[in-house]
Amino acid sequence: MNRALPAVRLRVPTHEDAFTWHRIFDDPDVMEFHGGKAADLSVYEELTARQRRHDAQLGFCLWTVLDASGRVIGFTGAQPWERDWGPVGEIEIGWRLAREHWGKGYVTAAARETLARVRAAGLDGVVAMVDARNSRSIAVTRRLGMRLAGTLMTPAPHREAHCYRLGLRGDDGE
Repeated sequence: MNRALPAVRLRVPTHEDAFTWHRIFDDPDVMEFHGGKAADLSVYEELTARQRRHDAQLGFCLWTVLDASGRVIGFTGAQPWERDWGPVGEIEIGWRLAREHWGKGYVTAAARETLARVRAAGLDGVVAMVDARNSRSIAVTRRLGMRLAGTLMTPAPHREAHCYRLGLRGDDGE
């Protein structure tokens, strides 16, 4: 059964979004696959500033997700993979949402909008790195048409991660 996806709006994160992200991600369930707890506020301040630079320089970033009422509910978007392991040199699509909005289609709706935007920015493809235990995010990658491209162990903590890939040119889907 295909249900209608909720309306979402994506915008470049503001400095104020750092405070909201810090608050809504201060939930052990939300952070289960991201270290278990919210980072310090300064990390979110730097993250939102970096995303504003990415948008200005690349035409895409991790955008703030707003629901139909205009309330900030998380982020989704794309950014260069910045670690020295995994899909080095690739563009990663990612998402994180406040717990109360899980299971309602917000991530899928926002991620589809992200794909349209990065395709328009000229990207040939994206990857998604997902903790192998994160069944909710794995389901999103499937809804987006992504394919499992590889499995690896993260440096620390040593956990299995999946790398999903999606071609954006439209000719062969890969």
